[in-house]
Amino acid sequence: MAAATFAAVFIALYVGHSVGDHWVQSSCQAAKKGLPGWTGRLADARHVLGLTLTKMILLVPVVFLLDLRVSTLGLVLGFTVDALTHWWADRRTTLAWLAKVTGKSEFYSLGTPAHPAAPAAAGGGYAPTLGTGAYALDQSFHHLWLLVAALIIATV
Repeated sequence: MAAATFAAVFIALYVGHSVGDHWVQSSCQAAKKGLPGWTGRLADARHVLGLTLTKMILLVPVVFLLDLRVSTLGLVLGFTVDALTHWWADRRTTLAWLAKVTGKSEFYSLGTPAHPAAPAAAGGGYAPTLGTGAYALDQSFHHLWLLVAALIIATV
């Protein structure tokens, strides 16, 4: 039963993450969450609050309709771990630091003018790409912690 609970919880959190990170997050939060000081911290906190509420709203019917056995403690711990790690990574400098210490700085800058092989338009200017290394590493980091949160929720 724990494996089925884990699978259902992970799927709900994963979908909630995608919706919350891309549809619920405001443009202002996205633009300001990486800024230094309280402006960035609070924008990031508002983003994570909306993101967490989205995940909760999607998880509730999954838990009830599938009659999953989850504990209040597991939910609190799982959502806390997920929210804290999401907030940490979305401060941007923190994830850039992690990329640097793990040897992923070049990949982190992929798709931006900072990358050594940055794409250039005919006139030599920056040619935007659909994605960046920073975005890929950001989402991968969040997915890792969604897995941890789902394991906590399913097993505590």
